[in-house]
Amino acid sequence: MTDGVFAFAMTLLVVNIELPEGFHPKTNQEFLSGLANLSDAFIAYLITFFVLVSFWFGRAKEDGEPEMASAAYAWAVLIHLLSVTFLPFSLLAVGRYDVPAAAWIYGANMILLALSALAISLCAERDTGRALPSGRVELGILIASAVLSIVTSLFAPAYAMLPYLLNLASPLAPRAVYQR
Repeated sequence: MTDGVFAFAMTLLVVNIELPEGFHPKTNQEFLSGLANLSDAFIAYLITFFVLVSFWFGRAKEDGEPEMASAAYAWAVLIHLLSVTFLPFSLLAVGRYDVPAAAWIYGANMILLALSALAISLCAERDTGRALPSGRVELGILIASAVLSIVTSLFAPAYAMLPYLLNLASPLAPRAVYQR
């Protein structure tokens, strides 16, 4: 129950990062300049997120339960949670602005999300000493679609989200890969 409260609070942090009213960038430079004006909000978001992480770690240690996961696993989960909590902002940016940099932010968020999920899987395998279902193929497709989105944004920002449709085929990919 307490973990959920921490996760909810961490997710709400990103809601406080608001783009200015009347902000309508036409170029990457205008968009990135507008984001630079939010640097104080981004820094406060990160600091508060990691303060909550330190409280969460402290609370977890006080429970007196035996250590269930390694520190590497815990940090991978927290980095994953950080990327999840940043999704509303990156979605807002890519949904609202037809500039390549908005697609870059969303793509970077997706790549961090996939890499942290992969790290969680690898840490869990190392910690348990056994192979676990990892979704590596699907995570690879997510990374590939994010990279394709970033490249697409350079030529046609309005179509930069289309490469993510590749993820609809990701449930079929493991069968194709592992049947070889």
